[in-house]
Amino acid sequence: MKKSLGAKTIAYPTPVFIIGSYDPEGKANVMTAAWGGICCSKPPCMCIALRKATYTYQNIINKKAYTINIPSEELAYAADYFGIVSGKDEDKLSKAGLTAVKSDLVDAPYVKEFPMVIECKLIHTIEIGLHTQFIGEILDVKVDESAVDSKGIPNLDVLKPMAYAPEVGKYFGLGREVGAAFKMGKEIKER
Repeated sequence: MKKSLGAKTIAYPTPVFIIGSYDPEGKANVMTAAWGGICCSKPPCMCIALRKATYTYQNIINKKAYTINIPSEELAYAADYFGIVSGKDEDKLSKAGLTAVKSDLVDAPYVKEFPMVIECKLIHTIEIGLHTQFIGEILDVKVDESAVDSKGIPNLDVLKPMAYAPEVGKYFGLGREVGAAFKMGKEIKER
């Protein structure tokens, strides 16, 4: 038996994304967002959903670009802080002791200390309700060399990305490997 929880914003895992943008004066800003993910394979795209009230919303509208930074568990404190205060009120990166790096491909900064960044050029904006969905074409994915294996694949054990549980307001590290995708199901397929 399943218990109905009603219409809620619960989907696991919910990502912990740090969205990088520049304000009109060129000041780097970051904010934490959980509503987003891959939304297209060709062209490769990621979406994020933000409220119009956020400082980042207008920055993305103006610059037509954003970065999605993936923080490691060790920097969870910074990810949480970036979601608590507005870039209108303080220089979040400076206060957290982290470094903004100007992207070569889009008009947005990324966070040097975070192990992974996805650089996106805004291609669609969709008004949904309280949130606006920004769809960005992925122009590049950058990963710290120490977190990439010999085949050029990011190593999750080194990246240590996090998930967010909105209903309890907590961050969680990713768990153990469960199995190989597109292989485990073959047993059922072959029956």
